[in-house]
Amino acid sequence: MKKTVKMLICLAAAVMIFVMSAIPALADEGEDGMLIATNESESAESAEAKVTSTKAISAGVAIAVVAAVGALSMALSISKSAEAIARQPEAAGQVRTSLMLGLVFIETAIIYALIVAILIVFVL
Repeated sequence: MKKTVKMLICLAAAVMIFVMSAIPALADEGEDGMLIATNESESAESAEAKVTSTKAISAGVAIAVVAAVGALSMALSISKSAEAIARQPEAAGQVRTSLMLGLVFIETAIIYALIVAILIVFVL
């Protein structure tokens, strides 16, 4: 089970890195750094709209993958804590405290991914 979780985390990280590295490759820029149209009939506004939509799609994919992996890891930690409480009911308070701390860390990582996705869309 631990190998599966590690593989999912590595897969999520790889997908997120791939999506973020693909964004600059999809933008067409001229020598002066301005966006240029890929076809002669295509205007600069439509080229900019293409880049913006590509950013939005990549940010959406990245946050979806991170949220899915976060949900799986939360479910795994909740199930393990329920098993621990069932085995040792006298340690329920300590297990619950550790569970909540772990869930906070997992949720923090998901929020960081959301912030990165928002930055991709609005800043880059």
